[in-house]
Amino acid sequence: MTSAAEPVFNDVIHSPARLRICGLLRRVSELEFSVVRDTLELTDANLSKNLTVLAQAEVITLRKESSPARSDSRRLTWISLTSAGRAALEGHLAALSAIAGE
Repeated sequence: MTSAAEPVFNDVIHSPARLRICGLLRRVSELEFSVVRDTLELTDANLSKNLTVLAQAEVITLRKESSPARSDSRRLTWISLTSAGRAALEGHLAALSAIAGE
């Protein structure tokens, strides 16, 4: 964190899978669905469910794009934190640090 974030506990982000997703996205502009799935060792269904919750809370955005490497019509899903989502994550991490006494 570059500046001190206001410690605010966030119930949406706090779920273990969603916290791991947000933590992974924290240092990048965006990641592709399969990279997040494989890195966090989640199933497609579990990741999709958690991404839906995060997207509905406007913590992340999802962007679909056709893949030049694929011959079929399936598209790649790109995931990124929104500005509000990044702020919520930083506030949540600050709240966890406060709880831990740091």
